[in-house]
Amino acid sequence: MSLPRIAVAVVTMGNRPAEVDALLESVAKQDLAPVRIVIVGNGCRLPEFARRLSLPGDVTGIDVEENLGCPGGRNVALARLREFGDVDVVVELDDDGLLVDPDVLRRVADLYAADPRLGIVGFRIADEYGQTQQRHVPRVGSADPMRGGYVTGFLGGGHALRMDMLAETGDWPAEFFFAHEETDLAWRAADADWKILYAPELLLQHPRTSPARHAIYHRVTARNRVWLVRRRLPLPLIPVHLAIWTLLTLARTRSLGGLRAWFGGFAEGVRERAGERRPMRWRTVWRLTRLGRPPVI
Repeated sequence: MSLPRIAVAVVTMGNRPAEVDALLESVAKQDLAPVRIVIVGNGCRLPEFARRLSLPGDVTGIDVEENLGCPGGRNVALARLREFGDVDVVVELDDDGLLVDPDVLRRVADLYAADPRLGIVGFRIADEYGQTQQRHVPRVGSADPMRGGYVTGFLGGGHALRMDMLAETGDWPAEFFFAHEETDLAWRAADADWKILYAPELLLQHPRTSPARHAIYHRVTARNRVWLVRRRLPLPLIPVHLAIWTLLTLARTRSLGGLRAWFGGFAEGVRERAGERRPMRWRTVWRLTRLGRPPVI
C-alpha cells in the first residue's frame, strides 16, 4: 500500500503566536513529514512565527483581510491545497492544539491507506492532564473517550479529511461561521457513503474550554442548528429534531441572557435562507441510527 500524501492546515486569528509556534514545532517532530503546511491568517496578517520556523514540507502562509470564521478559513486552505494538486489527505488542527505523539501523521496515513472509503478521521482531544471533556466524545451519553470505531460525527479541533471525499461532498459551510459546521460536513459524508472513524489513539492536546466563551455562542448555535436541519434532514424529521433540541436547551441553559440570544438565533435560522437544501436519504438516517446517533438527537 502506498501512503497518501498528507498536508497540515491551521487557521489562526493571529492572537495565539506562542501556541501556534508550539503546534508547528510539534508538526516538525512528526516521523512522517507532511508534504505541505498551509497557515491561514483569518482576518489578520500572519505573525513572523509562520515565516521563520524550519518546518518540513512546503509552508504556505495566507493572509485573509476579513475574518471568515473557522469553516471559511479552512476553505481558504483547502482551495490552496487543490491548486497545488499534490495532497490526498489534509489534517486540520486548532491553532492552540498540540500533537504530543510523534507518529500521529503516520498513523493517519496508515488508516487512509488501508481503507479507500475512509473519508473522515476524528482525533481524541484531551487537556494537559489527559482528560477528555464529554462533549468531545462523538457518541451519545457518557461514552468512553478511549473507545474508537465508526461514528456519525467528528471534532473540529483535530481531524483528517480525504480530498477525494471533499470533491464529492463539497467543503465546509462557510456561512455557518462557527458552530455545527462539523455536523453538516459529516452528514454529507455519510450520505455519500464515506466512513467516519473516531481514532482515540490520535491525540490532540488542547486546553480545557467552554464553547460558551464566545460572545456569539448562543445566537449562532441556535441559528446554525436550524439551518443544519433545514439543509440536511428529510422533512418529517425537521420538527422532531428541533423540538427535542429546544427542550434540551431549555433544560440546560441557566442564563436568561443566553436564552434570549438563543431564541433570537432560532428566529434568525427560520427567517433567513439556509443555503442549498440537500436532504439525506432515509437509508442514511438508518445508518446513523445504527451507529448510535439518530439525526434527531
